Amino acid sequence: MKRLKNWDNKTWLSSKSYIFQFNKFLKKKINFNKNSKMLDIGCGRANIISALQKKYKFKNKPIGIDVVANKDVKKNIIFKKIDALKYLKKQKKYDLILIKQTAHFFSKTNLNRLLILAKKSLNPKGKILIFSLKTKNNKIPCFKKMRKNLEKSLNRDEALFKIIKKNLKVISYTNFNFKVNISKQKYVRMLRERYISCLLNISDKDIKLGISEIKSKYKNQIKFTDTLKCISYRK
Repeated sequence: MKRLKNWDNKTWLSSKSYIFQFNKFLKKKINFNKNSKMLDIGCGRANIISALQKKYKFKNKPIGIDVVANKDVKKNIIFKKIDALKYLKKQKKYDLILIKQTAHFFSKTNLNRLLILAKKSLNPKGKILIFSLKTKNNKIPCFKKMRKNLEKSLNRDEALFKIIKKNLKVISYTNFNFKVNISKQKYVRMLRERYISCLLNISDKDIKLGISEIKSKYKNQIKFTDTLKCISYRK
């Protein structure tokens, strides 16, 4: 699969409001203090852990890993361009391992391996938090081909959830909801830049046709709720 580069680049996922609300949600899950140690798997530009570092000034900077090294990764964290399975074999310990909208990039076998290694990498009472798109009645604005690809991806996510449940055993579920209000013009730009993985393998021609569909379907402002399913595991 082509590499996803623009999911957190000038989208609502990189907005101050989104990051603030997401980290507020995290605070309900994790009792952060200056000694907290964090690993963000598939961190992108590291907006989430960068904001946490600014707020809590951790003694150990959060570590973000990704197979894509964006030139504008935040500088107040430790970034490593490395495969997650390879990195977790280092057996360092964390209070929080964050896997946000990344699990679907792993095969079933490698996801299982990832979870086994992640559990071994937790401090006592440490947590793994896995975030993935809501699979039922998802509200993300789509054109027809995009919707078809998204539904296929979400069905695969359902299969991955079963693996996660079987591996982690004792888990809890909650939802993170963010109300998006974005201009149609900006959303069209996001489509062109293929901000979500279900767009990566769609041809330029079909992207162009899909944009025409979105333009005719939506008003100047596009409003919807972006919902992530949160799976929480505590050691």
